Amino acid sequence: MSGGVDSAVAAARAHEAGHEVTGIHLALSRNPKSYRTGARGCCTIEDANDARRAADVIGIPFYVWDLSDRFHTDVVEDFMDTYAAGQTPNPCLRCNERIKFAAVLDRALALGFDAVATGHYADVRTTPDGDVELHRAVDAAKDQSYVLGVLDEQQLRHSLFPLGDTPKPQVRAEAAARGLLVADKPDSHDICFVADGDSTGWLREKLGERAPNHGGEIRDETGEVLGHHEGTYGFTIGQRKGLRLGRPAPDGRPRYVLDIEPVSGTVTVGPREHLAVDRVEGDRVRWCGRALEPGTMLAGESVTVQLRAHGAEHRAVVRVAQERLEVDLIEHADGIAPGQAVVVYDGTRVVGSATITDTRRVSA
Repeated sequence: MSGGVDSAVAAARAHEAGHEVTGIHLALSRNPKSYRTGARGCCTIEDANDARRAADVIGIPFYVWDLSDRFHTDVVEDFMDTYAAGQTPNPCLRCNERIKFAAVLDRALALGFDAVATGHYADVRTTPDGDVELHRAVDAAKDQSYVLGVLDEQQLRHSLFPLGDTPKPQVRAEAAARGLLVADKPDSHDICFVADGDSTGWLREKLGERAPNHGGEIRDETGEVLGHHEGTYGFTIGQRKGLRLGRPAPDGRPRYVLDIEPVSGTVTVGPREHLAVDRVEGDRVRWCGRALEPGTMLAGESVTVQLRAHGAEHRAVVRVAQERLEVDLIEHADGIAPGQAVVVYDGTRVVGSATITDTRRVSA
């Protein structure tokens, strides 16, 4: 129970369905004030109090589990290291993979619980053959199956998502009807451990001397130096704002970050059309259900990939290599960066995911 409306209603529904429910709030910050202040739905003392009040209204036991050290190592440190390597991480995927459905689930099973239920918008289904599948939620605008694409078959067998069949406005109305004070609490959209939403400033402060370079050049595709920067961690592929180049491109069009080289500190910029990619490759493959054998190819109208948490679906041909995925995009995508996740779908079903290591630009 994060302290938000979704997990509160999920707990209420599980309790009403006859399950023996215990509310768990995760203390993820060694010092809650150092991560975030204000009611944003994650990580603060206020959120813990909101979760406790919701548990009291529902009538279930409530505990706080301190996973701050594990969270710092597996999520925060991973976030910093990935940015320092010139890549763009998604900390929510890492949190789901290593904290909520690994550390929490392992502890829950050891204590005799059957499953972890959360307020994520997704749907777990069991086939007639007994296989488990992860599917998109009914509410496409709130669907969170992308950030759950790192869950494996065993984790899915012990996961419940009670809100997968309900649109978000209906969830808020239900919360109000149940007397839950979080019914109108705003959703959390920012990175929970970046207090003011300024990721670049946060990385500058935290990385310090750990950064592989403390500045470098901003160049165009011809190699001409256009400006200088304080560190590659302040950039991500596809970024337009904050480049501070001082002079416009010869054609007057905006420039975008095309490439980041953390060792030399070089950031390459160019026109938007040069962001288009038609192929991505990834490692750290995770299967949401039965694993696919190397050599398997997925193709057809129903096969798509999603490359951002709130991004569009792209039709694709997916090949399973040895511990890798190779994805050819039928419709190109813009601004895709190494470090992001590629999540593979067959219709509404999540097949699996991988961490993007390489992309191929259409212009190349």
